[in-house]
Amino acid sequence: MPLPANGTAWPPKQLEKIMPDIATWSAWYEGTPEALSRAYGGRTTNGPTEGGNARLGGVRGLLRRFWWGRTVDATTERPDQLHVPIASDLCRASADLLYAEPPTLTVAAGEDGAATATQERLDKYVDDGFHGTLATGAEVGAALSGRYHRVTWDQAVLDRPFLTTVDADAALPEFRWGRLVAATFWHVLSAGGQTVYRHLERHELDASGNGLILHGLYQGTAADLGMAVPLTDHAATAGLAPLVDETGALVGGRTPGLCVEYIPNQTPQRRWRRDPIGQYLGRSDLDGVEQLMDALDEAYSSLMRDVRLGKSRIIVPQHMLTNTGPGQGAGFNLDTEIYEGLSMPTPEDGKDQITPQQFSIRVDEHLRTCADLTLRIVQTAGYSAQTLGETDTGTMTATEVHARERRSYLTRDRKIRLERPAVARLAQKMLSIDQAVFNARGIIVQPVTVTFGDTVQDSMLELSQTVQALEIARAASTETKVTLLHPDWGDDEVKAEVALINAQYALTVADPDAPPPGTEGQQ
Repeated sequence: MPLPANGTAWPPKQLEKIMPDIATWSAWYEGTPEALSRAYGGRTTNGPTEGGNARLGGVRGLLRRFWWGRTVDATTERPDQLHVPIASDLCRASADLLYAEPPTLTVAAGEDGAATATQERLDKYVDDGFHGTLATGAEVGAALSGRYHRVTWDQAVLDRPFLTTVDADAALPEFRWGRLVAATFWHVLSAGGQTVYRHLERHELDASGNGLILHGLYQGTAADLGMAVPLTDHAATAGLAPLVDETGALVGGRTPGLCVEYIPNQTPQRRWRRDPIGQYLGRSDLDGVEQLMDALDEAYSSLMRDVRLGKSRIIVPQHMLTNTGPGQGAGFNLDTEIYEGLSMPTPEDGKDQITPQQFSIRVDEHLRTCADLTLRIVQTAGYSAQTLGETDTGTMTATEVHARERRSYLTRDRKIRLERPAVARLAQKMLSIDQAVFNARGIIVQPVTVTFGDTVQDSMLELSQTVQALEIARAASTETKVTLLHPDWGDDEVKAEVALINAQYALTVADPDAPPPGTEGQQ
């Protein structure tokens, strides 16, 4: 399938039910008052607010009932929305659970040096930021329901392929039986006046099953793709012109399989389960907690409003005010330390001329409300409160940590089941591109094993006690005990350590056929 035709509506109509939700989650992840007000239609007016907002129906009325969707009267109200960035905290926690301890990439060992050369090449990919790209993508993907990773190469930048990320709100995917078979990415290069330049990049399979990448440059408007123009018409795409054929397809790098993988954040998708595209996009960690996050912001904003209104004030009679001049009104200087006494009788009611006023601040009520909302948000998103540091539990063993954060680790396991096969395919695709484009010698394009480690590990003392118990019970081999004590070691390191242990603790047995000591050489 070629690139989109001229005059196509953009963003694509296939995503019209999906993009608004992703835009809302993006606003929560961004966490700025401007983004949230824009997402929920909140605005500031210079006149009295209309009471009709509460009577609005449909989606518009629903959004206006959100704290961030309310209309603020700038003449009488202070824009006091305070945002608690719990959405970004959830997304960061999700990425940390997956990639705080980087997974290992390995290939099967062989008798020749090809496996060693392939493993060394994988290690170079890791050194180039492979895991960092995955971690960054996982954080954004936790907010937007998923993300795309693509194998990229640029011989002017690096002498091997590397990994890049495309966010879910900049792609039109095509699925078959739940598997990605094509994807079109777009990037706005410039937008001046009514003219918008977009770079489109399409990934698909050719008739032989090889990954094909097509590039196109379009000049259009904010809502229309416009017409295709030569890649040389924009500086950002001019470098691609000599690398593509007359159809816009890259000439090099055509190896089996797509150069892109889509990794959903977690499944299943609840709100888009009947959408032909949305049902495969995964579920955001923020899906279903938007109202709770909105209520949390409202509660914290209410607390700060109490703080602001509860500042100590004094009420003074009008005759104590200082005249500031014609048309300037009168004022009272709160910073004056010495006042001149007034010769005037005491009021009949006996009250002081200056009355202090101090309103109470409802701290406990607000904080309990905020704590309850925070707990519900975290649990609904699939995590334990301890994961976000809600409780100080002191020093605990890894077993105790796993027990207290069981909900978080169950969510982590769900995500790993989606991450592992996609990461393995990406690493294998990088090997094939390395061989086809960069002529990497000695490597074999073969399946890659991806192993996710534990995010929390037992201390060396605890592991040693476990090994000691296994030794006393004669329940494990030396190799098993070494692997348990050093989970980060490879097979070669484990075998070398086992050999040293066997040599150190081996019992010397005399040869029964050897002559007695002192009789060597005698007949």
